[in-house]
Amino acid sequence: MQFRTVGGAGIAAYLEDVARLRIAVFREWPYLYEGTPEYEEAYLQEYVDCPDSTLVLALDGERVVGASTALPLAAAEAEFQAPFVERGLEPAAYYYLAESVLEPAFRGQGAGHRFFDEREAAARRLGFAHAAFCSVIRPDDHPRRPADYRPLDGFWAKRGYEKAGGLVCDFPWPDIGTTEETSKPLQFWWRRL
Repeated sequence: MQFRTVGGAGIAAYLEDVARLRIAVFREWPYLYEGTPEYEEAYLQEYVDCPDSTLVLALDGERVVGASTALPLAAAEAEFQAPFVERGLEPAAYYYLAESVLEPAFRGQGAGHRFFDEREAAARRLGFAHAAFCSVIRPDDHPRRPADYRPLDGFWAKRGYEKAGGLVCDFPWPDIGTTEETSKPLQFWWRRL
């Protein structure tokens, strides 16, 4: 695997690849996302339009097999900013590490660390002292939870992130097999850079 980092308008060339990966990978537990190309195009355009956004690509030759996004929290959807505002925290102080998606065949080869390294480096270059991301909260007894599921909490903790107590947002998406969006809670994790 090789890696390439682009930002702002440079992300436009990779929208189809990132959309494809998001739709495929987020169908998996715990997101169970029923994505559409139309939604992805609109969602990802935010990154193209934000000059301080970051996209880290994992490449197998020239084929995109993984992607990780970030942008200032103040440029993210209002739902992600809301718990910060409610607690008197300024969203402009945080760089939001939005998502990482990677084809299964390429997992366990260091891409997760590289995705964090590159996004954290971008945050520092842009003058951010804090990074944050969130992960979906699903009940342990959810019928679609795989028996062998291992949460990434340990990986995130080793990178210096901790759960931000009480910092939870709600964000809607359709679950697999549905078209209606329902809100899901997402727990924020954060660290000082």
